[in-house]
Amino acid sequence: MALAFPTFTAGMVLSMSLIMAIGPQNAHVLRVGLQRQHLWLTVLVCALADVVLIGLGVLGLAQLGGLSDKLHGALIGAGMLFLAVYGWQAFQRFLHPRHVALENASAPVVAEPVSRRQAVLSALAFSWLNPHAWLDTAVLIGTASLAYGQGSKVFGLGAATGSLVWFLVLGTAAFWLGRRLNSLKVWRALDGLVALMMWGTALWLLSSLF
Repeated sequence: MALAFPTFTAGMVLSMSLIMAIGPQNAHVLRVGLQRQHLWLTVLVCALADVVLIGLGVLGLAQLGGLSDKLHGALIGAGMLFLAVYGWQAFQRFLHPRHVALENASAPVVAEPVSRRQAVLSALAFSWLNPHAWLDTAVLIGTASLAYGQGSKVFGLGAATGSLVWFLVLGTAAFWLGRRLNSLKVWRALDGLVALMMWGTALWLLSSLF
């Protein structure tokens, strides 16, 4: 029980560090926020879609925990490598920031009406048709959960909570801050934070092997 909270927190930190990286899913939420059309429905669908992927990764890959130590170490090593590379990419974006392109970001957003069904389908498409989403959630988080053994489900619960928290924060920011989110300073600070979180998690996984 003493390890439950650190395990939950580690899952939450890894999940948020992966999701925070700017990608199609986050950009879609920002666009919906600018357009003021079904923002909270989109946030809910994106969050639940990630929770499903995290569950598939943790509950599925956790079954591999009984295999050989070599395979266990290889899976964790692959996760560490991905985290290190992903962190490096975020660090490069921090050093050489580029303007994040949002559709019609320089002009008032006037969007055609979108139905609830269209909003749900769009959110699911950005969540489940994006290969990076599968890699980040189902594969990487599932692999990282192996380091916690019996605590893998607690780790997965933390990861799912991290996803929910992130999308709520992103949706709120998109609603209240609007176009000010489309700023090099904001994205640069975000990329710097992502790089630190990625590398920190990779180091933690490394320590779990000894």
